[in-house]
Amino acid sequence: MARDLTEDAALVLDLVRARPATLGRGRLVSIDGPAGAGKTTLAGEVAALAPGAVVVHMDDLYEGWDGLPDVDRQLTGLLRPLSDRLPGSYRRYDWDAGSFAETVTVEPAELLVLEGVGSGCRRHDDLIGVLVWVEAPYDLRMRRGIERDGEAFAPHWEAWAAAEEVHFTRHRTRERADLVVDGCR
Repeated sequence: MARDLTEDAALVLDLVRARPATLGRGRLVSIDGPAGAGKTTLAGEVAALAPGAVVVHMDDLYEGWDGLPDVDRQLTGLLRPLSDRLPGSYRRYDWDAGSFAETVTVEPAELLVLEGVGSGCRRHDDLIGVLVWVEAPYDLRMRRGIERDGEAFAPHWEAWAAAEEVHFTRHRTRERADLVVDGCR
């Protein structure tokens, strides 16, 4: 029998709480997988079950549609200071303006939930308490992407999917995952 979303979120929390802290006194959950798979929904459920959890969305870190290959540099400025019990930060990308906007500071927290494509990059593997892979069929993911981002997303879908594939292969994200979640809900 398949788990429901709340059961998946509770399992993620059980796993991360059973592991040592990697962000100072805090822990990191990375929820990765292809666009439209259900990562944001799962992240929201994990945060709802963990009062005080901080959620960071990878969409805020990419430098536009071509920004996935370089996103690990943004993650360094966020995660490495947190591992030293200091505030981390990143530049938020403004998709409408097509450029980076303000710097966002993230204070140390008991739980950081990092969700989105690239959140499980190998460069920061030593800091990831639990890596979750969320997957769903291509057609469902495409429909969700268009519903979420509108028709502006459609022309970028194929190029983004190709960039994801390269990234996931390079980082072996699914193979490294502690938990694989069916995002078909």
